[in-house]
Amino acid sequence: MDGHQEAVASIARAVEGFYREKQSYRIFHGSTNSTRPRPGAEANVVDISALRHVVEIDRDGRTALVEPNVPMDKLVEATLRHGLVPPVVMEFPGITAGGGYAGTAGESSSFRHGFFNDTINWVEMVLGNGEVVRASRDERADLFCGAAGAVGTLGIVTLIELRLMDAAKFVRLTYHRTDSVAAAIEKVAAETSNPANDYVDAILFSRHHGVVITGTLTDEPPPDGVPVQTFSGAFDPWFFMHVQDRTAGATSSDVVVDHVPLAEYLFRYDRAGFWVGIGGWKYFNLPFNRWTRWLLDDLMHTRVMYRALHASGESARFVLQDLALPYAKAEELIDYAVDKFAIWPLWLCPLKQTPPPTFHPYTGETETDERSRLPVPKDMLSIGLWGWGPADPAEFVRQNRALEDKLLQLGGRKWLYAHTYYDQDQFWHRVYPENRDWYHALRAKYHATTLPTVHDKVYIDVDAHRHRATWRQSAKRIWPLGGVYGLWRAFMSHDFFLHRTAEWKYQEPK
Repeated sequence: MDGHQEAVASIARAVEGFYREKQSYRIFHGSTNSTRPRPGAEANVVDISALRHVVEIDRDGRTALVEPNVPMDKLVEATLRHGLVPPVVMEFPGITAGGGYAGTAGESSSFRHGFFNDTINWVEMVLGNGEVVRASRDERADLFCGAAGAVGTLGIVTLIELRLMDAAKFVRLTYHRTDSVAAAIEKVAAETSNPANDYVDAILFSRHHGVVITGTLTDEPPPDGVPVQTFSGAFDPWFFMHVQDRTAGATSSDVVVDHVPLAEYLFRYDRAGFWVGIGGWKYFNLPFNRWTRWLLDDLMHTRVMYRALHASGESARFVLQDLALPYAKAEELIDYAVDKFAIWPLWLCPLKQTPPPTFHPYTGETETDERSRLPVPKDMLSIGLWGWGPADPAEFVRQNRALEDKLLQLGGRKWLYAHTYYDQDQFWHRVYPENRDWYHALRAKYHATTLPTVHDKVYIDVDAHRHRATWRQSAKRIWPLGGVYGLWRAFMSHDFFLHRTAEWKYQEPK
């Protein structure tokens, strides 16, 4: 812990200096899984990229002590050595523990365990004045809960203790075919009530082909003669394509099952970033087949894809939105999104709701708990909408703003990792009216007023970006210069070596 304490002391001194000079600053983590434009080089920066270690795994206590820049793949590798796994693991290996706490991280186990931050016991933070404190549900509970989802605007997380649970060798996946959007939504809701399920999500390939995917942890291997299914190898199928193929001729009564090694399941969407990677083939007009996917596999992992997306400038016209709302309104939003954007597939992820005030997506809906007879937050459904938007920048912005308005009308909220177009008044008075006074009181109490606000960090000022456009940004709009530049930057990062050498990938027993 000596190295950790020295690093935190250095960070605290830097923060204290900015606070004393009343200067704002941003935090440099070393990586990002956000699609928002990055701040300019002129911004004051506090570098915490050295905080990237798994400090301790407590097998008996079932906890992990980790620094904020520990990515999910390294966390899973460390915990599996002890027969443990985090209850909620973000599906992209490069997403960090600190990002999961400061952002919104809801995955296929979140119907049971909540968001990633709901599995955390406590965090160490450097406050806006340089003071180092601990926050938990029992100590500074307002800060602990408030900083979850507040995108780093209440302080800098420097250490996290999170809960772990027993791991298993495999996840037994069952693919439930549905033939309508309504049936898929109904099936997701039903499967979240099944105590046998550890994981639930769904993919809508079209209005008439949906698949609800349920997973159960098991140490039992597949039956004799049935292979273990993996998704990390260059010749392995992309997960979503495998699901589509396995259910193409299935009916709602068919039982379609795979046995997938646990880590292979947790990171099943890494290759192609769910299905976003297909956009690269469309951009470059490449033939899309098993052989080209094998040839370009190094570039189809999410770490590499995020670098390429940012460097190319193409994130400015790629729709990446996660939209959470009541189950009863989900079909209406899907109909709207498909009619306006014509994007398939869609991802459905059931979530426990964190009641406001919070910057996690919420609906505010409650239901009566059967045991206590008290009102409790009602579960909600998140819809992942990811694909090419309109080529015209003005139309792209108009459609995204209209989507934001539609979601609000239906009682939902979006995840704030993506492009967000609400102005100050809309953000604080229409979208998050419950948060305004609570959040600003927290910023004052914990000396965070020199940090950017949540709105500062997530808002896309379209006019300002247009005026600041450089010749390089303009050149990248000329096909295929932006894409080629993005690929070059991604390749030069050498991030693809992280997947080639990953320990979590399944190896057949010898």
